[in-house]
Amino acid sequence: MNSPVTAPEVPTPVTAPEVPTPVAAPNRKRRTLMLLVTAVLILLLIAYGIWWALFARHFESTDDAYVAGNVVQITSQVAGTVIAINADDTELVQAGKPLVQLDATDARVALDQASAQLAQTVREVRTLFVNNGTLNANVTARNTDLDRARADLARRTELIGSGAVSKEELEHARNALQSAESALSATREQLASNRVLTEHTSVAQHPNVLRAAAQVQVAHLAMVRASLPAPITGYVAKRSVQVGQRIAAGAPLMSLVPLSNLWVDANFKEVQIAHMRIDQPVTLRSDLYGSDVSYHGKVVGLAAGTGAAFALLPTQNASGNWIKVVQRIPVRILLDPSELAAHPLRVGVSMQVKVDIAADGGTSLTSNRAARTAPAYATAAFEAADKDAAALIARIIDENSGAAVKPTH
Repeated sequence: MNSPVTAPEVPTPVTAPEVPTPVAAPNRKRRTLMLLVTAVLILLLIAYGIWWALFARHFESTDDAYVAGNVVQITSQVAGTVIAINADDTELVQAGKPLVQLDATDARVALDQASAQLAQTVREVRTLFVNNGTLNANVTARNTDLDRARADLARRTELIGSGAVSKEELEHARNALQSAESALSATREQLASNRVLTEHTSVAQHPNVLRAAAQVQVAHLAMVRASLPAPITGYVAKRSVQVGQRIAAGAPLMSLVPLSNLWVDANFKEVQIAHMRIDQPVTLRSDLYGSDVSYHGKVVGLAAGTGAAFALLPTQNASGNWIKVVQRIPVRILLDPSELAAHPLRVGVSMQVKVDIAADGGTSLTSNRAARTAPAYATAAFEAADKDAAALIARIIDENSGAAVKPTH
């Protein structure tokens, strides 16, 4: 008989003795650190509150601000063909310098025609004044003829009874008297008519002469305006005109930007405007120069409406769904000219603006007491045209008014 097979004995695994876990002690360092951080935060909040109460609340700032200036558009007053361009983009030009030259041939011919017409008109008006003397002499002659006719009629009337004069001769004498009276009356009417054309005036101030002189002035201005001067001193920008181009009156040719007269338009939120007043000091920084350069200026005016109110397509809040959007009001800031000269700006560059609103006792609207007594902008570049035209007209009138003119060879 087979004996039963027994399984081999499996040894019992030996486990390590359990180590007791120590009890966690309070982390005093962490608690101390948290208390320290909390205390620092509280101190920072208190310091910020003091700083805001004493300093920060007196300032309003925005980065929605841009440099603005006058962009003077150069346009032609007459039509013509461009034959020369005397300035190009980025160039500095002085006031009065010719920028564009048009072909002035047609204008010169028209001026010659108007000058000739003025000369002829002056001579015709001189004839009217001379005729006054001639007609006065005719009146004197007709008076003499009338006196002679009366005397002849009186003598014949006395002799008609003696038969020395026939009735036919007497009738002829009466007819001669009537003819002399009619001739005198006609001559007096001619004199009166001519005096109407010449009384209370002179050759130079006669209406016919003034009308012809106006035509000379128009033609002269058309010729002078063939040259387009710079109305102000500035830098050329946006030149679009080309040589040989046929331009119409009023067509934009180029622009001039005077960089010495710039300002900043800062668009503040409407909640920032409550304490903003005229003449409050402003500190500005430009993205062009960074934080190394600061500008100083003052508030000179607040716009009469928000930017949305004057937009090309204003919002229609009364239609459709409405979502409130905080509006912005443009504030004009005048820059210090000396700082602007030291660090020139360009139209359109960004600015960071901070306005000191501590002194809010003034007004937010421009006062009528500051009304201008002189134009804000003016130019004298076009005054010479009228002076030259007046000199030309005076010379033509003088040469054709009886003054001695030297013959030309």
